[in-house]
Parts: sequence; structure tokens; C-alpha cells
Amino acid sequence: MDQSDFDERVEQTLEALELALDDAQVDYENSAGILTVEFENDTRMIFSRQSATRQLWLATRSGGYHFEWHDAGQDWRCTRSGELLKPFTAREMQLQGGVTLDWD
Repeated sequence: MDQSDFDERVEQTLEALELALDDAQVDYENSAGILTVEFENDTRMIFSRQSATRQLWLATRSGGYHFEWHDAGQDWRCTRSGELLKPFTAREMQLQGGVTLDWD
């Protein structure tokens, strides 16, 4: 994947996530490629693009995770567990912030 493809995939992913967060009425801020989700329990989840490695990183209360684009799944795949970003994020938001996220 070249830089242009990476940038486009990250932008599409973050835009789709923002729409899902709006529907779930969750506060977030997107600035300079970093999307920070703020929960009512004063915890945060942070999504950040890593251009040098062409990865999308996610920091949660349970740890830090790196995701690479997976063509077959048309989603980002965790380099550690192999899980796809969308279901992983929905589960983490429920565990961390008690938020039900419908992101498909």
C-alpha cells in the first residue's frame, strides 16, 4: 500500500467511526489524524495514524494495539491478535465506557 492509499483508508475509517460515535452520542475530538474518544467515566480511547509503518494504532485502558490494512477483510487487522478493528473497537468501547457502538 502506498502513502496515498494509506491516507485514504485511514480517513475513511475515522470518518465512519465519527458517524458511529455521533449515533451513539459519544464525545470525541479529531485533530491532526488523532481521534480521541472521551467516556463519561473519564477514560479515553485514542486512534492515531502511523504513516511510517502504515498502521492505525489504538490506545485503550486495556493496552495499545497496532492495526494493518487487511484487503480480504476490508478492515484493519490487529497485528497481535488478528482481530478486525470494527468488532474489536465495539467490544472495547463496551468494556471501557459502557457504550454500545454500532459500527459496520
